[in-house]
Parts: sequence; structure tokens; C-alpha cells
Amino acid sequence: MTLQIPDYQPEADALAGRVVLVTGAGDGIGKAVSLAFARHGAQLILLGRTQSKLEQTYDELMAAGGRQPAIWPMDFASAQWPEFMAVGEGIANDFGRLDGMLHNAGVLGDRSPIEHYATKTWQKTLQVNLTAPFMLTRACLPLLKESADASVLFTSSGVGHRGRAYWGAYAVSKAGVENLAETLADETETNTAIRVNTINPGPVRTAMRAAAYPAEDRDSLRKPEDITTPYLFLLGPASKGISGQHFDIG
Repeated sequence: MTLQIPDYQPEADALAGRVVLVTGAGDGIGKAVSLAFARHGAQLILLGRTQSKLEQTYDELMAAGGRQPAIWPMDFASAQWPEFMAVGEGIANDFGRLDGMLHNAGVLGDRSPIEHYATKTWQKTLQVNLTAPFMLTRACLPLLKESADASVLFTSSGVGHRGRAYWGAYAVSKAGVENLAETLADETETNTAIRVNTINPGPVRTAMRAAAYPAEDRDSLRKPEDITTPYLFLLGPASKGISGQHFDIG
């Protein structure tokens, strides 16, 4: 079921006391949402491929008066299971629990027909968009179970609900993400305090959007900082009890 985000105005301390991991935190939506989470009191773990970008997010967060975040550089395209386990162990050692995860990192892959789709690109796209989020979530599940109110949020797309020509591995990976989230939500519904949902940010002024639609007027699109409220809702206590749902940002 696809739901719309309800009318929500977060309190200044909406995420106070919560430990939240954000992937793809170095730019775009991940950066904007990380800064919003910090403004509302969260303790953040910033995970991304490029350390210099993570450091820029760190600097902006600290300049705005946020709590000092942890930085974890990781390349999902090449990361193996022991590296994901190390993330979970590091969070356990530093914080003892995890209250939220935003799976925001992703790659577009090729916009080409299946007939010509390169196998290497296919494998990389599924690794970054689907397999890595699975491994990271699995590595962090023991920590999420320690939380009194944990939220896991996966990033989806319209092409994850219905495939579209030339979207190839990206569409397939997002369909997989939808199923992964539904499966995990069902598994955690009765015996944990974990809720699992997916969110489709829609058209936003990001580098990925520009690569997918190079002729589009970027000025007509919302900026990443314009769409942070739905993420605050889904990672914060206001959405407690909502799980196994898909949300579109209208």
C-alpha cells in the first residue's frame, strides 16, 4: 500500500536521544536529511563513499550546533560482509544501540535496454542498491533490537513498483528493496520494536536525477532540503506503529 505523509510539524527535539545511521550522507538528500536530523537532536553516524564529502556534512552539522557525529567511509560497490559487521560492532562499542537507519545511498546504473545492458553494471547496481542495504541491515539488527522504538527506512522509486523501459538494474533493485522492506517488516512485526518502511522522494534536484533526466529544468525541482520533514516523521516517534508501508513524497 502506498501512503501519503500526513500533515506533520516536528518538534524541535523530535529526534532527541536517538542514534541514527544515514547512508549516502555526503551530499544530496542524505546530506540534507542528516542536517535536519541533527537540528532535531539526533546523534548521527554518517556513512558514505567519499570521506571529503562526509567531512563537509560533518563541518556543516557542527557549525549549526549539532551533536558531534561519527563518520564511516565505505564503498558499497566493493564492501564485503566483514566490513558491514565492523559497522555494527563499531556502533555497538560507541553507542550501544541503534534507533534509526536511513538507506539513502544508491547508484543509477545505465539507462539502456536490457538487450544491451552490461553485466558488470547490472551487478554493481544491485550490489549498491539492494545487497549492501541488506547486509548493513542484517549487521545492525541486534542493535536495532536494543532500541525501544527503532525505525528502518529504505529509499525506493516509482520504477520499483512498475518497471519502465530503459531503467534496467535500477528498477529491479528498487523492486527488490520494496520486497526486502516488506519481508523485514513482517518478520519484526510481533517480536521487536522495529518498524520498516520505504520512501520514494520523487523528483528532487540531485546529481542522480540530473543523470537520469539531463534535459530537465533543474530549477523546477525541489531541493533536497525541501523534503526533509517526511524523513523526520518516519524516523521519529510520530510514526510509531507504522510498518510495512510505502510512502510517496507528493
